[in-house]
Amino acid sequence: MSDTPLLSRLDLPGDIKSLSLEQKQALAQELRSTIIRTVTANGGHLAPSLGVVELTLALLSSFDASRDSIVWDVGHQSYPWKLLTGRAERFSTLRRYGGLSGFPNRNESPYDSFGVGHASTSISAALGMAAARDLAGGKEHVVAVIGDGALSGGMAFEALNQAGGMGKRLIVILNDNKMSISENTGALSRFLSRNLSRGTVMNIKQHVARVLSRLPGGDSVLDIIKKGEVSFKSFFTPGMLFEAFQFNYIGPINGHDIEQLEKHLQAAKRLDMPVLLHIRTRKGKGYVPAENDPSHFHGISASVPDEVPVPPQPNGWKPSGPGFSKAFGQALCELAEHDRRIFAITAAMPEGTGLEPFHKRFPERFADVGICEEHAVTFAAGLAARGYRPVVAIYSTFMQRAYDQIIHDVCLQNLPVTLCLDRAGLVGEDGPTHHGAFDLSWLRTIPNLAIAAPRDEDSLRDALKAALSLNGPVALRYPRGSGRRIDAALYSRSSALNLPSGPQPYEFGRGELILQGNSRICIVAAGQRVLPCAEAALSTAEKTGKLASVFDARWVKPLPEEQLLALAESHDALLLVEENSLMGGFSSAVLELLADHDMLGRLKVRRLGLPDRFIPHGPVRRLRDDVRLNVPGIASALEELFSQTA
Repeated sequence: MSDTPLLSRLDLPGDIKSLSLEQKQALAQELRSTIIRTVTANGGHLAPSLGVVELTLALLSSFDASRDSIVWDVGHQSYPWKLLTGRAERFSTLRRYGGLSGFPNRNESPYDSFGVGHASTSISAALGMAAARDLAGGKEHVVAVIGDGALSGGMAFEALNQAGGMGKRLIVILNDNKMSISENTGALSRFLSRNLSRGTVMNIKQHVARVLSRLPGGDSVLDIIKKGEVSFKSFFTPGMLFEAFQFNYIGPINGHDIEQLEKHLQAAKRLDMPVLLHIRTRKGKGYVPAENDPSHFHGISASVPDEVPVPPQPNGWKPSGPGFSKAFGQALCELAEHDRRIFAITAAMPEGTGLEPFHKRFPERFADVGICEEHAVTFAAGLAARGYRPVVAIYSTFMQRAYDQIIHDVCLQNLPVTLCLDRAGLVGEDGPTHHGAFDLSWLRTIPNLAIAAPRDEDSLRDALKAALSLNGPVALRYPRGSGRRIDAALYSRSSALNLPSGPQPYEFGRGELILQGNSRICIVAAGQRVLPCAEAALSTAEKTGKLASVFDARWVKPLPEEQLLALAESHDALLLVEENSLMGGFSSAVLELLADHDMLGRLKVRRLGLPDRFIPHGPVRRLRDDVRLNVPGIASALEELFSQTA
């Protein structure tokens, strides 16, 4: 037998059908080894992908991937699928700049039937495909693979309801590992975890049979029960939930048994109705560290540096501390010690949003609602309507899902809900489905909502305190990772710096001039690009002798109008900088203000921000290079302005 790995010998995915069970099991080990090796180097979603290796093999053995559609929910478990559908040779580029995406992507492969990145979408998309198939008179199969965490999302139940009502031929595979990113919460998770043994079910059936045999007409009832044995079992198992949606329920079965998976998939294919196959898997299967700590190994960082070297830190600059998420969690705990009205809410992200310490200290004032962003916001509105001060911490990209609830349930009623949008701006290797590129644009259109963009961790603490002191809704947006601050060495060398030595009050609707220049050009920025703007101004001054002023707006809504108008009056040019879409974002708000006051005639204005396109995946520093939001890009734009206003 050849020692060459099966992955390199097979014509994939077609050859999988012809493999023996032993060969498939050997291939499963190769897949796990490849995934572990690549993801520990590149970073990515390790535990979810390890848990679906056997399922992926069974799917490709049972279906024709060139014709049938397999829709993966979220897609963080799709690495075995990528390896087995023609991308093994490029798998080492996973999540690298210009390489394979970390999620299914229709532009990457014809085998990726639907692009994903957010949860609870698979059943809706698959039902649409099944409806299109039937309209066209097709015969192909459509399969949705959804985890028990994603099933907690309301959209999944909307789709189940519609699918059962339409009666389309559709297969839904419920991958039940009792986990989303963290351990699942809520009644649905407990319901799915019910596991009556076969012996228990048999004892119940025998007892019912004995009782019925003694009753008049009992034999007829018993005969009906025996004919409906599957339905009888489903009454005591999760099947009764899905049969209520008019799905034929199969399971639960061992999701790591390839033979059983193929057997039940073949059975599902024969049914001309909606089918739900319930499988049980172990997240992180085959890698002991991930099995023991699936939350930590859900997504891991790269251990091998990207090909772009990390630039040396400029003299006088340093990372500013614990990181925005951790600083937020610490600050909220401190505030909650003195204000029992504070209630923290997240959507399946207690660790990622920094709320795990709050959960441990104040469990009665904490809720992880699961992957239910819409519910999280309206739940917060209900708390606020009864006098509490709820804080909803959700990644920017996922908060988009609650747009209607923010408008209708929070802002229309002017309720004091604080929305904390973590991971605002570019997030790196997770790519366009996860970049927080649009929040300023869609938030600033909503009446009653104030929006703050703190520049570093100290400012975030101050902004959070200010938000909780207001009597209306507030959104705070801040990035992933650590901010930056200017240390004492640089402070002492530049008398132009106006930075205070400690945290300052975050005055509502007021910004802060952090660098007083000697020229008639001012950089106006919001959020975590403020200090890189100061660095660009200082580095440009070293070359040209001309120092631009730098103004931290702090608030995107309401803008610090009086200060901005004064800056426009005293300068010849403004450079507006933000890490948000240029369309409708912070710089658009400043332009609207200037236009309303007829100040654009003599004033030169240049803008830096995210262009009108989806930004790909890659290291954040490389992506910022591409869109000129790094220090050299800001400095270059500043030098252009100096040349134009000389």
